[in-house]
Parts: sequence; C-alpha cells; structure tokens
Amino acid sequence: MKTTLEGLLRSALESLPDDVLPATLRDLPVDIERTRDASHGDYASNVAMRHAKSARTNPRALAEKIIAALPANGMIARAEIAGPGFINFYLVNGALHAELERVLDQGPAYGRNNAGRGERVMVEFVSANPTGPLHVGHGRQAAFGATLSALMTASGYDVSREYYVNDAGRQVDILTLSVWLRYLEEHGKTFVFPSNGYRGEYVRDISLTLSAGAGASLVVDPAALYAGIPADEPAGGDKEAHVDALIARMRELIGEDGYARVLELALGQMTASIRQGLADFGVEFENWFSERSLATNGAIDRCLARLTAQNRLYEKDGALWFRATEFGDEKDRVVVRENGVKTYFASDIAYHLDKRERGFERLLDVLGADHHGYVARVRAGLEAMGEPGGSLEVCLIQFVNLFRGTEKVPMGKREGQFVTLEQLRHEVGNDACRFFYLMRSHDQPLDFDLELAKSRSAENPVYYVQYAYARGQSVFRQLTDRGYAYDEAAGRRSLSCLDSAHERRLLSQLTRYPEVIELAATSRAPHVLVTYLRELATEFHSAYNAGNESAEARFIVDNATTRNARLCLVRGVCRVLENGLTILGVSAPESM
Repeated sequence: MKTTLEGLLRSALESLPDDVLPATLRDLPVDIERTRDASHGDYASNVAMRHAKSARTNPRALAEKIIAALPANGMIARAEIAGPGFINFYLVNGALHAELERVLDQGPAYGRNNAGRGERVMVEFVSANPTGPLHVGHGRQAAFGATLSALMTASGYDVSREYYVNDAGRQVDILTLSVWLRYLEEHGKTFVFPSNGYRGEYVRDISLTLSAGAGASLVVDPAALYAGIPADEPAGGDKEAHVDALIARMRELIGEDGYARVLELALGQMTASIRQGLADFGVEFENWFSERSLATNGAIDRCLARLTAQNRLYEKDGALWFRATEFGDEKDRVVVRENGVKTYFASDIAYHLDKRERGFERLLDVLGADHHGYVARVRAGLEAMGEPGGSLEVCLIQFVNLFRGTEKVPMGKREGQFVTLEQLRHEVGNDACRFFYLMRSHDQPLDFDLELAKSRSAENPVYYVQYAYARGQSVFRQLTDRGYAYDEAAGRRSLSCLDSAHERRLLSQLTRYPEVIELAATSRAPHVLVTYLRELATEFHSAYNAGNESAEARFIVDNATTRNARLCLVRGVCRVLENGLTILGVSAPESM
C-alpha cells in the first residue's frame, strides 16, 4: 500500500502546473510513513512541507493542491491536511483486506520487494582469524551478516556471502608455534610456554592429531629451541620479541617442510571447526576466500602495479608507502616493509580490488567495532586504484557482554578463557542466540542475558514471538477438535466482517511487513524486523486473549462467514510471523 500511495503522490506532483510546483522539483523523493496514532490516519507524507520553500508557497496551501490532484483510488477513504502541512491518508477497510489476500496468495514470498534492483553485493562477515574457536562476539557478527544477507536478498539485491580466511601472517605463525610446543609436551619435553602463545584446549587437541600423524619426527631438545632466545615478558623481556624469536628458531630446527606441515594441520583443523560451527548455527557462505591466495594469484602485485601507475606510492626508509593522506586517511600507509614483506594493508586493499574485479558493485563488510580505523584506509586504497570509494560499506558490530545472573562472564581468547559460540548454542539454543543477537542495533553494545534466553515465559522475546505463531497454529487444531473445517475461499469472500477495532489494529500491523523488510534491508538494520515481530506478536496475543473474554472477539465462532474470515486473519498472521522468523534464522514451532 505504501508503494501505491507513493505512486499516487508522484502522479499528483507531476500534474501540478509550473506556477504551483516547478518541474525541477517533481522528481525528488516522495516520503510516506506509517502514522503512530490511528487518529491521524494510516499513512502520512511531508512532501508539501519539503517542497513549499522551493515552490515559494505555504506548505498547507501546497498540500491542498496536491490532495486535489491525487488520482482517484478506491483504497483511500480520504486525505486530510494536518499540522503545518502533513498529508494524512485514511484507508478504507478494504485496503487492509486486499493486503491480507496478498499475504495468503504470496505465502513465503510475501514481503519481497525490488528495492535493491539487482545490485550485486558481496557481504563479507565473521572472517575471524582461524587461531581459535568462534566466541560469542563472532556469533553476533554471524547472526547479523546472515540476516542482513537474507533481508537484502528479499529486497532484490543479488547477494553473495563470503568468509575471508586470514590464513597468512603472524597470528597464524603464533598458532603454529603453540601447537608444536604442545606437541613437544606430549612427547615429554618441559619448558616455559610463551606468554603470547595460544593456551586453549583446542591447541592441545590439534597437537594430539599432529603427534598421531608425525610421531616423534618433529621433536627437538628444548635446550636447542630456547638457546639465545630473548626473555619473555614475565622474566622482564618483551613477549612479542620472545615469541617471534621462537617462531624463527622453530623453522630452523624442523625445517620449512616441517613447519608447513604443522601450519597446514593447525589451519585445516581450525578452519574446518569454524566452518562446521557456523553451519550448525545456520550460517552458510557461497565462498571461503584464502588470504594466502592473494599472493599466489598475483592479486597483491596487481594492486601495487595499479597504485604505481597512478603515482600513489613512494619509498621512504627502505619501505614502500601508499599516499593514503591524499584520500582523507590520517596518515600514509606502508605496503611493503624494508625486508620486502608485504603488509596486511596491502593484502586488505588487494582483496577489495579482487572483489570489484569479480563484478561486485557494493562491498559490504561486517567487522568488529575495533576495526573503526580500517574503513578510511581501505576506501582510500580503492579510490587510489580508480575504484569508487563509496562502493565500500562497513557495518561495525559492537561487543557482546555475556551475563550469567548478575555476573559478567570474562573472555580472553589468547588465555583460552572465553565462552565459545558452540557452548552458548548448546546452553540456550540456536533460536535464542539468533534472536537475542539481533534485538539491538549493531552499533550498540549487547548485554546477553543467559537466564532470560533460557526462560519459557512472555519475558523472553523469542519465546513470546514463537508462542504467537504456535498459538495461531493451535487455533486450527481447536477448529478440527470442534468439528469445523477451514474454508479459505469463503473466508476471503467475507473479509469485510473484519471490522472491529482490534481486528483493524491487527490487520494494520500485519500489512506493515513489506515496508519493514525494505527498511531493514536498505538501512542495514535487522533489529527493525525483530522489533516488528515482537509488535505483531503483541497485537496477536492481545486479540487472542480478547477472545477468551468476549464471544464477539473469538476466532472460532458458530457463524461460518465470520469464522472463516477470522481464520484467514489468523492464517495471515502465522504466515508473516513464519516469514520473518525464517529471515532471522529462527524456527517457527507448531506447538510449545
């Protein structure tokens, strides 16, 4: 209905003479919003207020002319001017009934729209370093990325989901060292484990697999390993220098082949674990992209060649620098260090260039909040290579605080003190995880209440919404128990019976769904859908409970005409609840 009203307003604007509204103003956006107060109608537009100054007229006077020029439409009962110049639209009940029929006709497709107009979008999300299990913070990124992808797909975007595997660089080297040191311990060697190593039990698990495959072939004497190594932090040294020296010594002692064997095992096992964990969470990707492939397929070299051709690089102190400040970054960035090693930044901009080369018009990255500085420099890199900086869009996901009762659960990945996504899923279930992660805007920190997520009460929002769906399904079971049958065709013919105040409120809320899907997709805000489903559930619970108090409000009544019309409404509510929950990745149980 919103789209219909937008079209009517645009037709009215186009029909106005030039002395009322200049032709240059007629192609401007037309805003239509649902009213918050039913006494102000169903929809409202500020179009007259937006254009009045440019048209050199009073907003209310312009609103009068717009209303007079509106094409006739049987769905509009009346249009009125309110306040300083708002145009309020009052719909006939038949408009809501017609939308209910669309719900029933379109089924799972109801709510889909073409706001994205086929734009090719790469949504890259999670992309956690494969150096440990996914924790609850990664879970929020996974739920957000998967749901936003589903919303954008429903809104006509051509979406591809990608996980960027950070399988190159120092953190992977530290994981490799950590696995090998635990392997040495398995073979009876004793030494002080580095303070900067990975300490989780998952590291021991990988070391057991290494021991089973390599036997003692990679065992060395700790004295040879630690000889001449700089002191660790607990001994008054530098933990970074200590671990880097251990990595270099490891490579000397077991050779590059031995080192590669440990690295590949650690990476393979961790990546497989992450992949399975996400699949169990209902999160799938079209592509898993290896960072190392950027070097092997020449992507980084192509990126540097482009920057060189555009005169965007210069040498200083033996390193190669990118002129990032020319594109709004706070400082220039090193792309090749003095030792010839290419930087993470070089890989990052090469990766985004690769996305553009694969034909993606919009690059939508879902990143942790600590990546704030990442945006400007990658955008600068794209612009320097001749790509539109605006093609990069980043959603920064704020942190999750996990509470057990009133006690905040500590998390630290390096120390192995954290709650994994798998542990959280097993405790509260996938549905609660997905729903709770999405209840708040991604740019706000989230306090995840474990006890609330596990409760089976109206205070638990996911239970509340699912219970609304289950209640709707129970109506049809009660129908059968009472010896009645649902006749949808008869119900459709008698939708005019749905004229009570609570039925109109429920219909009005129900038919907001397509607008909510479009808004949630275009504003990158899955929490908008969560809020809507909670509001729809509230209206349905209210209508259901009213039926227990008033015979006139019951869904199952003896009068077949009224009964089937009301059952159409219940069916429509269940359909929209199921459609919305499906986009969130949450189940719609038949009974609870």
